[in-house]
Amino acid sequence: MAQQPLSQDLLDKMHRYWQAANYLSVGQIYLLENPLLKQPLERKHIKPRLLGHWGTTPGLNFIYVHANRLIKDRDLKMIYITGPGHGGPGLVANTWLEGSYEEFYPSIDRTEGGMQRLFKQFSFPRGIPSHVAPETPGSMHEGGELGYSVSHAYGAAFDNPDQVVLAVVGDGEAETGPLAASWHSNKYLHPVNDGFVLPILHLNGYKIANPTVLARLSKEEITKLFEGYGYKPHFVELKHETFNDKQATFHDIHQKMAATMDACLDELNAIREAAKAEIAAGKPITRPQWPMIVMRTPKGWTGPKEIKGKKVEDYWRSHQVPFSDIDAENVHNLENWLKSYEPETLFNADGTVKAELTEIAPKGLHRMGSNPVVHGQASKDLRMPDFRNYEVKFEKPGTVNAEATREMGKLLRDVMKENEEQRNFRIVGPDETASNRWNNVFEETGKTWFADYLPEDEHNDTLSQDGRVMEILSEHTCQGWLEGYNLTGRHGFFSCYEAFIHVVDSMFNQHAKWLKTTRHINWRKPLPSLNYLLTSHVWRQDHNGFSHQDPGFIDHVVNKRAEVIRVYLPPDANTLLSVTDHCLRSRHYVNVVVAGKQPALQYLTMDQAIKHCTKGLGIWDWASNDDGGEPDVVMACAGEIPTMEALAATDLLRQHFPDLKIRFVNVVDLMTLQPKEEHPHGLSNREFDSIFTADKPVMFAFHGYPWLIHRLCYRRNGHANIHARGYKEEGSTSTPFDMVVVNQLDRFNLAIDVIDRVPKLSKIGAHVRQKFADKLVEHAQYIAEHGDDLPEVKNWVWPY
Repeated sequence: MAQQPLSQDLLDKMHRYWQAANYLSVGQIYLLENPLLKQPLERKHIKPRLLGHWGTTPGLNFIYVHANRLIKDRDLKMIYITGPGHGGPGLVANTWLEGSYEEFYPSIDRTEGGMQRLFKQFSFPRGIPSHVAPETPGSMHEGGELGYSVSHAYGAAFDNPDQVVLAVVGDGEAETGPLAASWHSNKYLHPVNDGFVLPILHLNGYKIANPTVLARLSKEEITKLFEGYGYKPHFVELKHETFNDKQATFHDIHQKMAATMDACLDELNAIREAAKAEIAAGKPITRPQWPMIVMRTPKGWTGPKEIKGKKVEDYWRSHQVPFSDIDAENVHNLENWLKSYEPETLFNADGTVKAELTEIAPKGLHRMGSNPVVHGQASKDLRMPDFRNYEVKFEKPGTVNAEATREMGKLLRDVMKENEEQRNFRIVGPDETASNRWNNVFEETGKTWFADYLPEDEHNDTLSQDGRVMEILSEHTCQGWLEGYNLTGRHGFFSCYEAFIHVVDSMFNQHAKWLKTTRHINWRKPLPSLNYLLTSHVWRQDHNGFSHQDPGFIDHVVNKRAEVIRVYLPPDANTLLSVTDHCLRSRHYVNVVVAGKQPALQYLTMDQAIKHCTKGLGIWDWASNDDGGEPDVVMACAGEIPTMEALAATDLLRQHFPDLKIRFVNVVDLMTLQPKEEHPHGLSNREFDSIFTADKPVMFAFHGYPWLIHRLCYRRNGHANIHARGYKEEGSTSTPFDMVVVNQLDRFNLAIDVIDRVPKLSKIGAHVRQKFADKLVEHAQYIAEHGDDLPEVKNWVWPY
């Protein structure tokens, strides 16, 4: 480029600042003592176990120092998202250099002793991880699992118009499916109301042991690829054949990077001004071509060129620890590597950073390591309407039908309305907002859409350039958006078909781990909870068949630490409304809500629902006939369809065995089943025994895989008496009732199970048992002929 935005003095300082970050990065990987090399380096100064990743780190350091210059020149607020999470030493080094680190960790100050402690703690027992972890100031994206940097960046930018989000994408990460889909996030970014996202694709050529795909494409191919995605790529390239000429190369690439970053910010500002003008003129915003940077530099840049005759710099051998075998020769090689950064020109004798270097870093909250947005310090609570005003009313339980999620949608519509001014609530999902019955939300907002419009779209009034519902057929991208939104302090809900939420299993894992870790970091504030609605669930996938039937996400969720996960199975609309209000008010959890969208029977008034949800489970007196005494059997349930089948089984048993004492128990908060020592919502053994008894048969109709109930209850006194029924991987295209029949969760099988397990029925129940078995045969014949369920099943209501 012709532009030379850096004076020679500033260029020199920035280059030395970069060298300081590189020196500190290498020191973290290797050094235990002797941080300033005041003594000749010896093996005893080097860590016994060498862990970490060097290859991507110098590139991350290079970008960081140039981002600092941009922040100071333009008075920006910037978030730095590190896709190559293995570059942890770089982000730690830069936050230490700028002074953020010692503000959060006063003992690791910018002195020789602080530097030594900085080095020792890295990848050391009871120290800090090698990733850009929650312990790293300014971080909101660990990057240990690849593919989420771009979706996190856009999630952080939505409704944050003052933020510039720098998303560094590693070329290895760029090969993942989630990352590939997330490039389309630019079709959802509002140029005025949202922040700027500046992706930087870092091509350094190699993964752990192989070349990367994008690094082997020509400039022309990469240009076409990203122009197709809707970006305008700017290239900053250090050619393989020239980077050995250190002096000329460093001068050149610093100027190129500075000029390119200036150009990108100018383009972003121009996009915003053009959008403002179009809005003022009453015109739709023209979808812009967003700038991005493609930076090509050697892997392991500035590191050893080769080790014992084998190529290292600009090769995959630099990915992790270049000197892993620390013999006498490599001790010498490491010392030479460290000294190549000329630490005496970077740090004073007492370990403090040279004053002329600290001067070029941003100050206060403008430092990327001190940005309050990524530490949860800017988060505001939602303004919540009174959920009790949305009550589904009825005179008698189990006789009126309603669509639970539709009622939830009315509440979410008004949450959207109440928070329109502070713009801190969004809904995401893979093309399922209307399908999952949240249609009322569209009375208040539309679907975000900046792709092209067709004439017929004018009749689709849910499309909007400023909508707050975001739909894309990539569960990964939806998850990434909402995580980025939550991690920067805002609130939302993610609705998804139950079977396909498994697509984000790994993303959930990473987020839950982040929440668990940050709960114990006092300078990070509690974040809004990540809320899922799982609907179109297993028991109402008779029309789609076997491929759409899987309730196993909740099994996956309960593997995580009890302090961060919650699972709710509201049986009707009023309990769902109560649970929704609780989830949106909560912080620092992952809340998984499983609820039906089809018309279903309603059981609890709003007052009853609030009390039931507050306890998490309870005896339904109106469905029980044990009169406060000792029951013969406990009929328990969790989930919408299991609740109906358990009630219908109770009805059958009471018709045929009027003297049978049945206690009916419904569970809405699944974690209450665990002992209180294992989960804060868990019941004490005494409470559990008082509800479920310690010696009576418990027939448990469960929404998911039945063995999860046994896993949660295995330490309970009466565990041997608990007989769970749930989904057993049976089902196809059939009828709703046939789904429960083939999994033996239906009313007839439940009633048969009670006859088999209650001692006093063993002698008198044979005729009734046969009648119920005959009903199952009748059911099979009826659906084969009529293609629908038996009228007595389809039209059943609670008769008492």
